[in-house]
Amino acid sequence: MTSAEVMYGTVLSERSQIQVNDPAQDMPETKAGCVQLRGLTKEYGGLRAVDDVSIDVAAGEFVTMLGPSGSGKTTVLMMIAGLTEPSTGLITIGGRDVTHVRPQHRNLGVVFQSYALFPHLTVAENIAFPLRMRRKSQGEIRRKVAKMLDLVRLPNLGERVPGQLSGGQQQRVALARALVFDPPVLLLDEPLSALDKKLRESMQFEIRELHRNLGLTVINVTHDQTEALVMSDRVIIMRDGRVVQSGSPSELYEHPKSSFVADFLGTSNFLKGELQKVGDADRWSLVTAGGLRCRVPEAARTSKGPAHLMVRPERIVLNDAAATQERFEGRITEIAYTGDLIRYRVALNERDIIEATLQNKPGHVPQASIGSDATVGWRLEDVHVFLEPPTE
Repeated sequence: MTSAEVMYGTVLSERSQIQVNDPAQDMPETKAGCVQLRGLTKEYGGLRAVDDVSIDVAAGEFVTMLGPSGSGKTTVLMMIAGLTEPSTGLITIGGRDVTHVRPQHRNLGVVFQSYALFPHLTVAENIAFPLRMRRKSQGEIRRKVAKMLDLVRLPNLGERVPGQLSGGQQQRVALARALVFDPPVLLLDEPLSALDKKLRESMQFEIRELHRNLGLTVINVTHDQTEALVMSDRVIIMRDGRVVQSGSPSELYEHPKSSFVADFLGTSNFLKGELQKVGDADRWSLVTAGGLRCRVPEAARTSKGPAHLMVRPERIVLNDAAATQERFEGRITEIAYTGDLIRYRVALNERDIIEATLQNKPGHVPQASIGSDATVGWRLEDVHVFLEPPTE
């Protein structure tokens, strides 16, 4: 059976005929959308894909699990959905222990990365699928399917089959099918990865709007940092099967707790060097291998040793010394025009290279060319210092 059939507990025999595997067991109507994970672990042959993960998701919250491939985020989502059995730990939804409950009895909406639409059913029949499995009346099915088609802006496409739809339209059908039975929790597994950039950005806002309008709990999995920042109330960053930091998008971006988080979320400039105390006064600097001496904020004046200094490219000031506290002379080695932004790479010496990103607007972009001299600078409040080795 496909992943969708496993979730909904059904087998398709003919085009419009649906059977329930275990009709004696009715799915409980879980209304509260809070989700709790406690000590969740998953091992494969001695390898821990998920290692002691504990997460609380409040009812109505939009949470995204973000991380590189192999970080364990998808495995966590599949355990919540019931498609993967935990090695140890507890999963509750609405206060109900569902750790070992079959997926079709968890009452969850799920949108898979491949959408998992039934190719021989029409759009309307795909959306009606969970309702027929729940043995709803034909009148209720018609009303709810029509409502969902309007909600996802496909009111006239109910008689088409998935093969006649664009990728964006198929994604909306998958969303409608996952939402038609009013689940308290919606799980999204890389739902936008198959779409082109423009459509993906449009769908980010549409899913966010659906979340606000319906008030349901959403747990999303992605490796796309922009998607996570745009759509989420809270982002959980995972690495090697563990949660390394959790917080609002602005909190994670502005206050990363490790060089891994700073490097993974957004673009960062890192200068590697040694933290040193200068003279008898409480003055500290990071001295790079290229000979730069960079002042560090007070919070970093704690211990000597190897460290990374990080500044975001958009916080770098180019050729405007008056707007900075720290300044260095360099030479422009690359200029990349991306339309709304212009990116400059500036070599401060043979080893230390800084990238500055400026908005492309009149009066804001300096006259500069490859090979020309430039001054780069930043404010101390925009500096982050991470001790080596990077913390988790």
